[in-house]
Amino acid sequence: MLAIRLPATIEKRLGRLAKRTGRTKTYYAREAIVQHLDELEDIYLAEKRLEAIRAGRTRTIPIEKVMRRYGMATKKRANPKALSS
Repeated sequence: MLAIRLPATIEKRLGRLAKRTGRTKTYYAREAIVQHLDELEDIYLAEKRLEAIRAGRTRTIPIEKVMRRYGMATKKRANPKALSS
């Protein structure tokens, strides 16, 4: 069970949508949460990881190393010094 307070404008929009479609406000609130929870979790985890990287508590792994680890070929990058000659 979950009880939430919504701003009045959102509550009105939700009510209008429910009335027009014959569904309940609860249905649409549930749908919004289900559809966006993965995205919110990803954002939260990414922010925490970035914070840890900036604080020096964790390191990044170069994409080339990850691709080698999983047997994926990488294209050779052009040498910027060779291009400027």
